[in-house]
This record gives sequence, C-alpha cells and structure tokens, in this order.
Amino acid sequence: MHKKTIYKETDKMADLISNNYSMLLVMSRFGISPGYEDKSIGEVCRQNEVDVCTFLTVVNFLHKDEDKPVKDVNSCLSLEHLIVYLHNAHDYFLKFRLPHLRRKLTDVLKDDCPPDVAFVITKFYDEYAEEVNKHMMYEEKTVFPYVQELLKGKKNPKYNISIFHRRHDQIELKITELKNLLLKYYPGKGSNLFNSVLFDIFTTEKDLTTHNQIENNLFTPAILEQEKLL
Repeated sequence: MHKKTIYKETDKMADLISNNYSMLLVMSRFGISPGYEDKSIGEVCRQNEVDVCTFLTVVNFLHKDEDKPVKDVNSCLSLEHLIVYLHNAHDYFLKFRLPHLRRKLTDVLKDDCPPDVAFVITKFYDEYAEEVNKHMMYEEKTVFPYVQELLKGKKNPKYNISIFHRRHDQIELKITELKNLLLKYYPGKGSNLFNSVLFDIFTTEKDLTTHNQIENNLFTPAILEQEKLL
C-alpha cells in the first residue's frame, strides 16, 4: 500500500518510487530516464525536459486515487506535456502490454484448457484488444491534433472536447469481464503461469482505469478551459 501524501518538486524522486513503484510507469510515459541518483523531483524533471507542474499534477492525482476532476487544473498544467504522457501510455498498452498479455494467455490456455473454451476466451480477448485500439487511435488521430491546433489559437468549429467526452467509453470494463471469466470458468488446473496471467489482467485493469481517470479529470477539463480562452 502506497503512502497517501502530496509530493513537491523538492522531494526526492527515489522516495516517490519507493513509496509507490507504479510511479515507474508515470516516469516512463513522461520520457524520464532511470539513473536519477539522489536528485529531487524538480531536478529530474528539468534534466529530462519535463514540465514539473504537469508531472506533479499527474503523480498527486494518482496518489489521491480519486475519480473526480481536479480544481484549477489549468493553472499550471501543460497540455503539450500531458499529450506526450497520454501518447506514450497508448504506445505502452498497444505495443507492449496487450500483446504481452495475449502471449501469456495463449500459453496458459494451451496446457489444460479444452480447445473450444480456449477459442472462446482468445476471441473475447482479441475483440477487447481491438476495442482498446480503436479507442486510443481515435484519440491519436482526432483528439490530439484538435488540441494541438487549439494551442496554436485555431479552433475547429465542427468539433469540441464535449464530443470526445460523450463517447469516452470505459475501455477497462471488458477486461474486468475477462478476469471474471477466467476466475469463474477456467477449466484447467491452477498454476504459477495461470496466476501470473490473472495478476497481469488485474494490473492492466487498474492501469486502464487510472488512464481513463487522467483523461476525464485532467485532460478534458484543461481542454475545456483552453476552448473558453478562444
């Protein structure tokens, strides 16, 4: 269990990671390299050309573990740096986490699971992965370019962030169904590999949930404020 605290730029980056190792994913998505020695959060961010306020906003939002919009989110948040974070998160899910999870799932299903059941579970997973891909590609091809134009002072009269918000489905829900499907109906024997797959599904579910929360409670409110400025 990580400690509930509010981090400042003078705090040590090592303390942040020690208190909550999942912050390693945040560092990676901001493009922060390892090897931070005994430096402060502010020093490490500046060394890696990452906006300190945006980094701390994301970190403290995740530490509070609250699913509600952050007040005055636009006071110091950099949308450019937040887009980098979200883009790198998409890369992580689509190019690493989901393919890696499928390989492990395939391995565990081929051992003890009847072929027809394995087929159904694999098909369910592939449909889920495709949903995630469509969701994230929409953001990459439509939402991010729209925001980048907003930051240049150009507003598309045919689009606004409310359109994105209305269609922002909860992509983590189907992986919850997959988890329950395996827990309740997997017909094979328990094994270290099976438990490892389940653990990965649990962590992926949590990671996708917090990803959605950042988009809903940090990204979208900041864009709404940017739209008001224009």
